[in-house]
Amino acid sequence: MSLVVSYIPLVVVGIMTMGFAPLAWLTSRFIRPKRPTQWMENTYECGSEPIGDAHVQFKFQYYAFAIIFVVFDLIATFLMIWAVAFSGLSTMATVWMLLLLGIMILGVAYSLKKEETLWI
Repeated sequence: MSLVVSYIPLVVVGIMTMGFAPLAWLTSRFIRPKRPTQWMENTYECGSEPIGDAHVQFKFQYYAFAIIFVVFDLIATFLMIWAVAFSGLSTMATVWMLLLLGIMILGVAYSLKKEETLWI
């Protein structure tokens, strides 16, 4: 019975997390201005008048670099936590972690090669 009781805070936080986005969306629907003006329809560019069309297509390569950065950022974070928390592990654990890092580097090399620009 105590196992079920210990999960109650987790369930409460989960319900609050799942309910936050719809609640924020509904709140913004009620407090936003309802009468759009020409000023509100104008594109905002750092406080100055917009020049040209605001819809610019970016190359997919920029998104690929962003995804690669996020993946390596997460891996670096997990490696740092692993190195601090599990410093007493065997060398086999270090080999497995280096293997994971090697696979990640191979994945980045493959994705950059697929873009036809290898920057490593």
